[in-house]
Amino acid sequence: MELTERILKADRRALARAISLVENDGEQAQKLLQEVYPHAGQAHIIGITGPPGSGKSTLVSQIARQYRQQGRTVGIVAVDPSSPFTGGALLGDRVRMRDLAGDRGVFVRSMASRGSMGGLARATGDAVTLLDAAGFDLVLIETVGAGQVEVDIAREAHTTLVVEVPGLGDEVQAIKAGLMEIADVFVVNKADHAGVDQTVRALTIMLDMNSAACSWTPPVIKTIALHGEGVADLIEAVDDHWAYLVRENALQDQQRIHAQNRLTRVMRRRLFDELLAKIGPERFEETVMQVATHKIDPYSAAARLMNSKTQGS
Repeated sequence: MELTERILKADRRALARAISLVENDGEQAQKLLQEVYPHAGQAHIIGITGPPGSGKSTLVSQIARQYRQQGRTVGIVAVDPSSPFTGGALLGDRVRMRDLAGDRGVFVRSMASRGSMGGLARATGDAVTLLDAAGFDLVLIETVGAGQVEVDIAREAHTTLVVEVPGLGDEVQAIKAGLMEIADVFVVNKADHAGVDQTVRALTIMLDMNSAACSWTPPVIKTIALHGEGVADLIEAVDDHWAYLVRENALQDQQRIHAQNRLTRVMRRRLFDELLAKIGPERFEETVMQVATHKIDPYSAAARLMNSKTQGS
């Protein structure tokens, strides 16, 4: 397949077209992924999550710049909230990362979440596979940052960075949201703001309380991404985590968990699509209205639909 060959050569136009294909799904996208998948599995996948306004995009840009100075190539998938009118990416991280434009060693793609929960778009994993197969040394995933529990990133990334900012009380929110469990590195960005020491201290105390449960204790790194300060220390912490995964033979287990999660998602989507095709959209909408008007509970409705043999039965 010509498109596959071009992707394996890191052809930028081919990558852009391929990511659009996987976003829209379909038989051509599935065929493409079948062909490129054996060539993936080499990149270090880094997830960046955190609340709105924490400076994730600026941080991602600085991380990419630092890695490029080392001669390493970087692919970026930035997931944005969807426009309620077009369904497209609302903020457009490619605009905010325009300082990376023109660098042939960097590829940036914004993806609309399209209502997906967990901070990722449905096709994020497939886009990462394409960038991985294209030979990028690192793939950075920036989550949507809309305030929801964005723990899905840990199911896609090898190393997860949780970005906090001083003064918002997010160190407490991190416990509530379960972010303590997914963070491999904590980043306290905007470290020139008031309250940074309190935020670092609170996170450190929480990490000390959980340190006995894990052989890797997430470091807390202070950065001022706008000026690039602390980013070199952050890169060192990320590389240390990768070395830890390799040293402790944890990478293979992590890959297996990632594969299990992706396979589960694909099967769930396929089963739903097959069931919907069997029962028909009209009957599905009719059942939705019955649930909405409390004429039937969702569990009984699901059981009825799943036990349907033919449309309208």
